[in-house]
Amino acid sequence: MERRLTNGLVSVVIVTWNSAPFLRRCLAALAAQTYRQIEVIHVDNASTDDSAAIVRGGARATHIINDTNRGFSAAVNQAVRVANGEFVLLLNPDAYLEPEYVSSLVAAMDGFGMATGKLLQAESGLIDSKGIRMTRSGRHFDIDQGKPDSRQDGSREVFGVSGAAAMYRTTFIRDVTVAGEFLDEDFFAFREDADVAWRGRLFGWRAICVPEAVAHHVRTVTPEKRRTLSAVINMHGVKNRFLLRLKNEGLYLALRNAPFELTRDLMVIIATLTIERTSLPALTWLWKNRRRIMEKRRAIQSRRRVSDRDLAGWFV
Repeated sequence: MERRLTNGLVSVVIVTWNSAPFLRRCLAALAAQTYRQIEVIHVDNASTDDSAAIVRGGARATHIINDTNRGFSAAVNQAVRVANGEFVLLLNPDAYLEPEYVSSLVAAMDGFGMATGKLLQAESGLIDSKGIRMTRSGRHFDIDQGKPDSRQDGSREVFGVSGAAAMYRTTFIRDVTVAGEFLDEDFFAFREDADVAWRGRLFGWRAICVPEAVAHHVRTVTPEKRRTLSAVINMHGVKNRFLLRLKNEGLYLALRNAPFELTRDLMVIIATLTIERTSLPALTWLWKNRRRIMEKRRAIQSRRRVSDRDLAGWFV
């Protein structure tokens, strides 16, 4: 039975996995929000630290405790299935919000399915993300990441929003859900925000960045840190690079972007075969799961409302 939404309610989803060092700050900032119509849904992915206990002690919440690490995407899907809000805010445990964050996003959501504030790097104060931008090489980046903060920014439309502190309309979530999944659980972790943004764009939804909504984020995964990351994280990064395009990219964009994408693809494959062989399972996974990937692609492309030509301007 379809859940009945509570108008104006924001369902805040916090997924934890050994997140104890960050949680008290995250929860304290959430409790300090000027917007009061909030419910908290917490999903723990089999943490071995005190994450679950800290959330229980620090927030009135619905708790879902998994006995295995199901990944970020699956945990979010568990949460949205029980959410009652008109809006859903995904909030990373290592992010914390300034008091007007939720109220500023809710006020700006008219006409948009996705919204983000301005995320600042917690340590340096430099920009962490002002939304997601796409490139012709098949990569996506956080807008203005690493640049100094400018207090003069105004709201603007962006391709998509970073999952660290992203707000979605529940009507958007329902519309873009495919085979019962809002976030594609094949992504497990990383790039799932770019995937749902691209799918949302194909289905006619828009995204906005609202700089007066400010959050702070401890980002541990960036391209520059690749050599210091675990083999599992890097493997998912390679897998998800191809999965993102195999599902969402139409023929026009594939042909238009081919010189840039194929050059980058060749570099990734050569690196995987030579210096980062721990990522070889990514290529094996893609081959073994090719039928499921194509089923998802057909489901998405059959429902698209926006042409690749109309989206091309976002890929620069």
